[in-house]
Amino acid sequence: MPRFTVDEIRFKFAAGKDFNEIFDAFEDALKQGIQDVELYRLLFWNSALGPDELCLFGEKLAKEFSGLAYETYMWLASVFEATYSLSDNFELAMQYYRKAALAKPEEVQPYLDAADCHDPELNIPPLYWLVEFLKLGINLVKDKKTLLHRLSYLYQMHGDQKQADFYRTLADDLGRNQN
Repeated sequence: MPRFTVDEIRFKFAAGKDFNEIFDAFEDALKQGIQDVELYRLLFWNSALGPDELCLFGEKLAKEFSGLAYETYMWLASVFEATYSLSDNFELAMQYYRKAALAKPEEVQPYLDAADCHDPELNIPPLYWLVEFLKLGINLVKDKKTLLHRLSYLYQMHGDQKQADFYRTLADDLGRNQN
C-alpha cells in the first residue's frame, strides 16, 4: 500500500528540505511504479539536494525504469550545467551527457548540449573532452551532418581553422551525398 499520494510526492520533491523525507517519497514513487518524468524533474531541481544526492536519485531512477534513463540523464546534465558549473567545471554535466548518449546512441542532442556548455575563454569544459566526445558520436548518431558542423564550430572558436575546415568539408560532403 502506498505511503504517499502523487500530490504528496510532488510536494516533497519540489519543496522538501529533509533528505530522509525526500528519499522516502522517492522510494514510494518507485514502488508505485510512477514513471512520470515531470514529477522527477521537480526532485532534480530541489535546491536542498546536493550533487551526490541528485546522482543517487538519478542513477536509481534510470536503473529502475530503463525507459526513463535517457531523459533522466539529459535532465541531470542540464541541472548540473546550470547549478554546479562554477564549482565542478562542468564535469558532472559532461558525465551525464555521456550517459545520455550511451542510453540513446543515435540521438545527437547530448552531443550538441555538451558542446553548448563550452566556454571558449575559460576552456571549460576542456575542448579536448568535447572533441573526443563528439567524435565518438559521429558513427553513432543519425544526424551526422549537424554533429560535424558543431565540431567545425568548436575548432573555429579555438582558432584551429585547418580542423574547422576539415569537419565543415566532411559535413558538406555528407550533405551532397544525401541529396
